Amino acid sequence: MDFEERRLGAVTVRIDRTTCIGTANCAKIAPDLFVLDDEKIITFREPSPEIEPDRAVEACRVCPVDALAAFDADGRPIVP
Repeated sequence: MDFEERRLGAVTVRIDRTTCIGTANCAKIAPDLFVLDDEKIITFREPSPEIEPDRAVEACRVCPVDALAAFDADGRPIVP
């Protein structure tokens, strides 16, 4: 598995790069957080932006293949 994680306040967002199909739906909702890389796979934008955790969670929700996951401060899944 090829994961990337980023903590945004009390929410942790995980990208599963092996599952991502490059629709970029998440980047449409949170373009300051997500960007397609040269392989057309979602990655986190650098440097890490200040973003509302709720918007990050919403961006995770729109992924059609559940390549994005969000967890609360205790590690419990919020999405999917």
